[in-house]
Amino acid sequence: MIVPAWIWLATIVGLLILLAVDLVIVDRKPHEVTVGEAARWVVFYIACAAVFGAALWAFAGKTPAIEFFSGYITEYSLSVDNLFVFVVIMGAFKVPVVHQHRVLLVGILIALVMRGLFIAAGAAVIDRFSWVFWLFGAFLVATAYKMARSGLGGEEDEEYKENAAIRVIRKIVPVSKDYHGSKSFVRLSGRRLVTPMFVVMFAIGTTDLLFALDSIPAIFGLTKEPFLVFAANAFALMGLRQLYFLLGGLLQKLVYLSIGLSAILGFIGVKLMLEALHDNTLPFINGGQGVHVPTISITLSLSVIVGVLLITTVASLIKARRDPDSVRKTPGLPGGDDADASEQRSAREAA
Repeated sequence: MIVPAWIWLATIVGLLILLAVDLVIVDRKPHEVTVGEAARWVVFYIACAAVFGAALWAFAGKTPAIEFFSGYITEYSLSVDNLFVFVVIMGAFKVPVVHQHRVLLVGILIALVMRGLFIAAGAAVIDRFSWVFWLFGAFLVATAYKMARSGLGGEEDEEYKENAAIRVIRKIVPVSKDYHGSKSFVRLSGRRLVTPMFVVMFAIGTTDLLFALDSIPAIFGLTKEPFLVFAANAFALMGLRQLYFLLGGLLQKLVYLSIGLSAILGFIGVKLMLEALHDNTLPFINGGQGVHVPTISITLSLSVIVGVLLITTVASLIKARRDPDSVRKTPGLPGGDDADASEQRSAREAA
């Protein structure tokens, strides 16, 4: 698939326009995002991704469109689990609820730029060394195993630890003690300081790059086209902010999410290794002639991904209903335990 430079430019400009509209409309007046508002934006961004995929189908053909949808669904699904980490970061920095949308918006914009650089580097390596799929596949299988163990009862560390980039910022730039509205910079007593708002936005963006270490190789397992990898990441990240406010307590009920995501990562990891075996003959097999191995089609991949997600969601909701103690407790999640407790306190006070 040959993608002209103007297609890249038009796509990036279109994404920036969508982000600008979101920033102007939602953040025109800082406020707590309601469930209804978040739902409308989630539907809007999913519709944008659907239109993009339909355009691919019409102008580039069936295969690129299915590859995009497969990558988009995979990335969106993996990003859902990352929302828990965003909640922990928000809690660690004590971000006011009215400013959480801006934090996510700018943080994810930073993440998108960094992922773009990561995708470009990954594409260059893949183009030159096809055997790198062995490494990607093995990494995804190992990540799937670790995630499955965590989902089956392993301990998860939900205490936020600042990464190296944040520690460097704190050392070289003075940070104010308090928030100053939505400002990232402020002048106090003649000194120009960055605010915790700036630090937490950068924390969201740089932490997301760690998540990309498994999600981007996973998408490269579904399509080798950098344009589709970037587009899938961009649309998934853009809709992630509103999903944060929409899912709320429902997110905590997805008790089997880690197991489902591990199954998807493991499946794609095996797919990558099969393709690596198909493209790179091993000299010690069959007298140097190698063996013919089947590869997994993109249509089958999409079916497996969607099927696993459906089974995971249904099984999780059934488990949460039958065993309320299995629900994951994540303080600070919009619409979650804290919100319920707050509503109960307000009801008691009103009574």
